[in-house]
Amino acid sequence: MIEFNVDREAHVAEVVLNAPEKLNALDEAALGELADAYREAERLADRGDIRALVLRGEGRAFCAGRDISGVDPREDDVLGYLGGRVEPLLQLMAGLPVPTFAVAHGACLGVGLGLLIASDIVYVADSAKIGSPFANLGATLDSGGHALFVERLGAHRTMDLIVTGRLMTGEEAVAAGLFSRAFPADEVTDATRAAARTAAQGATQAFVASKRLVAALRDDRLGLWASMAEENRAQAALCDTADYREGFAAFQAKRRPEFTGRG
Repeated sequence: MIEFNVDREAHVAEVVLNAPEKLNALDEAALGELADAYREAERLADRGDIRALVLRGEGRAFCAGRDISGVDPREDDVLGYLGGRVEPLLQLMAGLPVPTFAVAHGACLGVGLGLLIASDIVYVADSAKIGSPFANLGATLDSGGHALFVERLGAHRTMDLIVTGRLMTGEEAVAAGLFSRAFPADEVTDATRAAARTAAQGATQAFVASKRLVAALRDDRLGLWASMAEENRAQAALCDTADYREGFAAFQAKRRPEFTGRG
């Protein structure tokens, strides 16, 4: 169901949702496998073996959400699934100490949308389907979808998507500021992999410092002066890294920097 591959030469890990027959919908076992993959990625990142990660899905969809094919709603442990499995997984993904990329194509719904929210950079197929398809299930949007939509779309457009069940195309979602960039469906995976390889050659610690600051701005709502103070502290800490010194030396020598990603 979940594949984990590492290109050690490029220092890029790839996590693959591989259940195309069910549009990569996730049951509890698959969530456990996905968490194991990200824990392994965290271990490799701490050792400096990987410096970027790509998440993608096989087949016609990225992830159609939760696998409810065998769920009896009268006995469904929703809190156990969402609070006990999904939320910890998304927090683990968001905290990975390298830049993370996701390839969004086809259906990106429910938990699938949450996987995108927990990734740093999301490249989207222009034909992808993103939104809240729960109007006919008697359920509501989950996995962080409300927060993303209200922040980027506003309250009225969020409620419109929820009540109508209309799905946005990938092109619409990027235009609305939900995700990073849109590509033709047959180009999006290669574009994402190329971006991840480029990031893996960069100053990883500087990227991680920005990742933490962006998370604080989003979650703690830092104001201008508080965020500036955090930037100052992050920059001062980076001064002690080899990549910071290499970046300055390369600039002064008018050559390309050769970063190691280590502190």
